[in-house]
Amino acid sequence: MNYQGANGEQAAAQNRATILNAIHRGAPISRTELARQSRLTKQAVTRIVDRLLDEGLVMEARRRQGLRGQPAIELEIDPEGVFAIGANIDRDHLTIVAVDAAGNVRGRIHHEQRFFLPKDFTRLMEEAISSFLRRKIIPEPRLAGIGLAIPDWLGEVDFLERPPHYSEWSGFDVRAALSRITQHPVFIDNDANAAALGEIEYGLGTQIDSFFYILVNACLGGSLVINGMCHKGAGGLGGEVSWLPVVATEEGLAGETRPIGDMYSLFHLLHHLKENGIAVARPSDLLNLDPAGRALVSAWLKGFAVTLAEAIIDIGMVVDPEAVLIGGRLPALLVDELLNNVRDEIGRRGMEAPSLHRTAISEDAAALGAATMPLAHRLCLPSADATQQTRVPMSSVMLPASLGFSAASAG
Repeated sequence: MNYQGANGEQAAAQNRATILNAIHRGAPISRTELARQSRLTKQAVTRIVDRLLDEGLVMEARRRQGLRGQPAIELEIDPEGVFAIGANIDRDHLTIVAVDAAGNVRGRIHHEQRFFLPKDFTRLMEEAISSFLRRKIIPEPRLAGIGLAIPDWLGEVDFLERPPHYSEWSGFDVRAALSRITQHPVFIDNDANAAALGEIEYGLGTQIDSFFYILVNACLGGSLVINGMCHKGAGGLGGEVSWLPVVATEEGLAGETRPIGDMYSLFHLLHHLKENGIAVARPSDLLNLDPAGRALVSAWLKGFAVTLAEAIIDIGMVVDPEAVLIGGRLPALLVDELLNNVRDEIGRRGMEAPSLHRTAISEDAAALGAATMPLAHRLCLPSADATQQTRVPMSSVMLPASLGFSAASAG
């Protein structure tokens, strides 16, 4: 990949970003290679790298052996140079992670519980941030910010087993609540966009520039990535795969056209098992079912695959991404089974579709993606999105009436 910079003092910020991004994506990399890729002079690259070394964002990792002449010094992003905290609140859990500049998770606090209310979320966030700092998992001067991945319409979706008091999330100013418990910048995006961002910078996005991300969490979500950046559309609704209308195949709905999110998600799977007398407390329990329970899961995945294949064929025709990635809290083994079923279904229809892959980052994808938001800003990565510093979760009042779907279809 070519990271082209510009010579001249007026382009200092752009050149710095070009070099940081080249090191982030191309490490280990030498100063000579940086100059060639960026088309900056060796002297300009040396000055920029020296400043980044002084700031602690970049480190000299090793000397490259086996070459003629003076061995080149390889550069990498210093994992200790900057840190971030990322959180994902959803209808069934709260996950908070401490992440270094290389994307390594240094600390994790997870609460598996349905329908946390805003006051519980705020308290647990304050405790987690304090814990990470108190235990020196993160040195506070190097904390770039707090990222939050949160589903839009969290308090408004009329979903399975939703308690009436969950509507407290409607109108709750989550940005103000976080700003009261931390002095650091707060970044907010929806869970699917955050998960896609984590995949861009620390997963398959390092190899695939354009893809559609399908997030199988409590609700179904999606995000469109074009040339390494989330494409959110004119109104911020780009990628909302849960609203995509498909022809239902399940008993009682066969032949009806319904939003895919009304029929399939992790919550729908757990509800299906509950109706058949099988209680599952957390997604990982899906791997420990008896043969009868396992058969129910496999049958459900096959039904999901038929509907998902239709959606993926449509996505492929309209968007033509390099790949479709599927991830989220659905266990990796079940994602693989789902992918195999989808491939079979697309083949049965005699259609072609984008290549299908399980995401590199699975269970904590949205939380890691949330931490990636402040990291992307601090490291001047192209995926950094300034709107994340002002964004608030969408509510029904922001929903264009022309869409024709209720908020209940949203993930």
